[in-house]
Amino acid sequence: MAKPNTAKKAALPLNGRYLIAAVPGVRDYLGYGGHGLVFFDIDHGHKFVKRIAFKGLHPKTGLPSNVKGVGVSIPLHSIYVTTLETLERIDLITGKLIWEKPIEHGCDRLSVAPDGKTMYLPSLESHYWTVIDCETGNTIKVIDGFNGSHNTIYALSGQHVYLADLKNTMVKIADPKTNTVVGQVGPFANFIRPFTVNGAETKIFVNCNELLGFEVGDLTTGKVVAHKVIEGWDKGPVRRHGCPSHGIGLTPDEKELWVCDGFNMRLHIFSGVEPYQQLTTIPVQDMPGWITFTINGQYAYPSSGEVIDVKTRKILTLLKDEGNNTVECEKMLEVDFKDGKPVRAGDQFGLGRVMK
Repeated sequence: MAKPNTAKKAALPLNGRYLIAAVPGVRDYLGYGGHGLVFFDIDHGHKFVKRIAFKGLHPKTGLPSNVKGVGVSIPLHSIYVTTLETLERIDLITGKLIWEKPIEHGCDRLSVAPDGKTMYLPSLESHYWTVIDCETGNTIKVIDGFNGSHNTIYALSGQHVYLADLKNTMVKIADPKTNTVVGQVGPFANFIRPFTVNGAETKIFVNCNELLGFEVGDLTTGKVVAHKVIEGWDKGPVRRHGCPSHGIGLTPDEKELWVCDGFNMRLHIFSGVEPYQQLTTIPVQDMPGWITFTINGQYAYPSSGEVIDVKTRKILTLLKDEGNNTVECEKMLEVDFKDGKPVRAGDQFGLGRVMK
């Protein structure tokens, strides 16, 4: 009698578009997707594909720490994850941890340069950003002089880096050639929370403390040019972040601006150009604290776990892991693969991609 074949089939190399969620991506809540990098197949119903384990543990408890940010270097085929305590580099081809470095004052939301060589890493709401070599993890330069370093956007052009200080009403602008602050935009109505920029780097869209809505800054003049309050909805207490609107993103074609509303558990959609007309709203299952999109703008991903068709504005499915648990995450991005190798990456922010 022939023996049953118990050998495991070799996993096929990744091909196509994948959404990668770095979890725990809502505080350190393991109920929202567990721990690790969770891959979803964008082109096949966002089905769960696999999970890559990483470290990122609280030093004292040994439990998974809050993930604070995620970024990708295509030339180094690596994904970077920041937690409250460490910076990790993981190989996207092998799934192996290449290195993990403890960061003295902790980490916040990093951003990797388009050429994949360097990153800007904010300390955890401290007074500086560190410019880091993506291959080695070594420090290139420390940029000091902030109150609460927090969110970071390395522009798609590679020409500027936008630094949002959690305890400041101005967004600072750094030149990555010199790694010095060369400009600023503001002051905005209150301390700055999530923000995004358009591809041409002429406009910046900012969430502020106490504002249910957003403000717009002109990056060519450094002035605030619009203040938009979400109409028809009241402010109220939110579960996280302490901010009425925490999460904002441009569709890649920049025709729409999607804004989170924590108290009412909604996404509000505005036109992406003046006068920023309020268009419609989409209810979601939990408080949305972040929003991003596929590179081509086909799908929207609020941190509450929905997959939304941008054109029809319909919720298509919920992200589910291997245990059929809903995955909620504020640190997600698209990575495209060909024959098992990463060839293109999106961004955790909802960035405009119209470069002219």
